[in-house]
Amino acid sequence: MSTELTAATTEPKTVDPDYPVTPVPEHARKSFFSLAVVLLGFTIFTPTMLAGASLGEAFGLRRLLLVILGGSVVLGSYVAVLSWIGARTRLTTVVMARYTLGTRGSKLASILLGGTQIGWYGVVIGTIGSLTAQAFGWQSFSAKAAIMIVVSALMCITACYGYRGMYWVSLVSTPLILILAVWVTYRSLAEVGGWAGLAAIQPDSTMTLAVAITTVVGTFASAGTQAPNWTRFGRTGKQAVLAALIGFLIGNGLMIFFGAVGAITFGEGDFVLVLYDLGLVGWGLFLLFGNLWKSNADTAYAFGVAGAELFEKQTKIPFVVGGSIIGTVLALAGVDAHLPQYLNLLGTFIPPLGGVIIGDYIARWRTTQMPVGETLPKFNTINLGSYAIASLCAWFSGVFSLGIPPVIGIVVAIALSWLGSRLRPRPSVGN
Repeated sequence: MSTELTAATTEPKTVDPDYPVTPVPEHARKSFFSLAVVLLGFTIFTPTMLAGASLGEAFGLRRLLLVILGGSVVLGSYVAVLSWIGARTRLTTVVMARYTLGTRGSKLASILLGGTQIGWYGVVIGTIGSLTAQAFGWQSFSAKAAIMIVVSALMCITACYGYRGMYWVSLVSTPLILILAVWVTYRSLAEVGGWAGLAAIQPDSTMTLAVAITTVVGTFASAGTQAPNWTRFGRTGKQAVLAALIGFLIGNGLMIFFGAVGAITFGEGDFVLVLYDLGLVGWGLFLLFGNLWKSNADTAYAFGVAGAELFEKQTKIPFVVGGSIIGTVLALAGVDAHLPQYLNLLGTFIPPLGGVIIGDYIARWRTTQMPVGETLPKFNTINLGSYAIASLCAWFSGVFSLGIPPVIGIVVAIALSWLGSRLRPRPSVGN
């Protein structure tokens, strides 16, 4: 079988401080507080409220809380395990895929993860342009286009600064956004007579528990698969796990709950629009920009490191810039109104990738930490096959409404890759 070395074995001439294709060195590790701030900032994402709104219309308060808790536990557990692996290997998700899928097979992961993130980047840029124009009553396309281009440039620059840029934006904006969201929730409760009044409201629609939990898990299952992009900076695996739980169990769960409460009381899950309706346009714009700026900078960072792996370059910056331009062009073309459903479909095929990495890591790499210099096949057919089968299972699960598609995809991928990797011996270094 043809083989070739994976990650670069020599230091690049110009070192990207985010080390997109090499292990994060010890001196660049971050504190637990830093990790928690970045991951919480990643998941405090207002579009997540729309998922909560659909749940709020289908469940009473008690069952709503149980659904949010159950889905958040599933999502948080999955991301926590990947985050632990990221901190131990000090590698991004797409570079870990080299060890799991092969040095050429990993390009599938880079295209899938990077391409999806570029699409979501365009969706968010389009959303900002539309909601800002709505706030000021601007009707012309040129006004919306100018907003899109300016905010995209800000997000792109933040992503180019990498981990440091995202940390400072999250540190400043996330607490203010949470305070604002809690205040709006308080106003929402006042509208319906407090918790007792909220609990007394009967849902207007119905939804199965499987679909509801899938909705919660699906909000960040795809993005959560890339959590190692940030947790690889963690000093210990334990810190990475705790930071992931804060972001994906608590942070994401809160945003879903906020959206559900807004839908029940105001008929609108997006707090930006709720603030507009309350006449607080300035605060609505702050929530819009502060929230989506940091979240989309994380998105740009993700497709930047995916591009660096895909083209085997030592820096993410050209790919951050290029992806940002493509995403902005998509937004200007108006495709943001048509992409979300397609991108959500891709979300079915991304969680199994994380499952394959988890299963293969536990089976083959847990004691050696995916060492630089390991000789790997161009294509790991066993793990590629495991990924394909798991993705099909997740897709069929969604089509026939059997179980929870992201969970089925992850579990099948872990089981098949673990079994296949245990049956196939690992090559020795240098062979």
